[in-house]
Amino acid sequence: MSKNIPILDDVAIEKMKIAGKLAADVLVMLDEHVKAGISTGELDDLAHHYITQVQEAIPAPLNYNGFPKSICTSINHVVCHGIPDHERILKDGDIINIDVTVIKDGYYGDTSRMWIVGEGSVMAQRICRVAQEALYAGMKVVKNGARLGDIGAAIQAVVEPERFSIVREFCGHGIGETFHAEPQVLHYGKAGTGVELKTGMALTIEPMINQGVWQTKVMKDGWTAITKDRKLSAQWEHTIIVTDDGCIVTTARPDEDLSFLNS
Repeated sequence: MSKNIPILDDVAIEKMKIAGKLAADVLVMLDEHVKAGISTGELDDLAHHYITQVQEAIPAPLNYNGFPKSICTSINHVVCHGIPDHERILKDGDIINIDVTVIKDGYYGDTSRMWIVGEGSVMAQRICRVAQEALYAGMKVVKNGARLGDIGAAIQAVVEPERFSIVREFCGHGIGETFHAEPQVLHYGKAGTGVELKTGMALTIEPMINQGVWQTKVMKDGWTAITKDRKLSAQWEHTIIVTDDGCIVTTARPDEDLSFLNS
């Protein structure tokens, strides 16, 4: 199964680092704008302008299989692939995931993060924190010779003791010169099973965790996935490249402490 998974050379890895940094920079740029009173459509406009005009790059979601916008904005019980809309205004207490993928020089950088608008409930704060901890736990086990099941098992070990559930219908993926490639990166699994990771493989880890049941439902627009019980959902995502003893995080942001990856 791992035969079809591309191994990136040094030139490709440098291009992945550039695309990843651009994607991360979009989230950094948006940070000051994510507050009560702004619409998700305005956030999309800001991101589109920044990616196309400032970064001279391409927003990968735009027109991807018919997706109409340049970023995904998923609020509260929306799990993923929420479509930005000028009618949808952020309000205090909302949680929102913004998912950005940038194409630069033929390579992709894919990342997302959560925001809490205003204070947010205790539950909102907890699910956002646990989702990020789950991503980090998955990233920490990545290295040459590890297996995909190790990532899923590490994420489960963080999420399930907190009594959250892990979405099954959506997963991480290989990435490079294509948006979605092999392998599929499940966010649950058994350690020691699955595809063996090799130095130079690139993939996304992007656990989606729900307050209630893990089941989701796709809305009539064909994109927006929501929790079946309409309880909260949270997700964080990074693009990583496997190394001999860990991983390169191409989409790392300045606000993050990733020193645990070297410990």
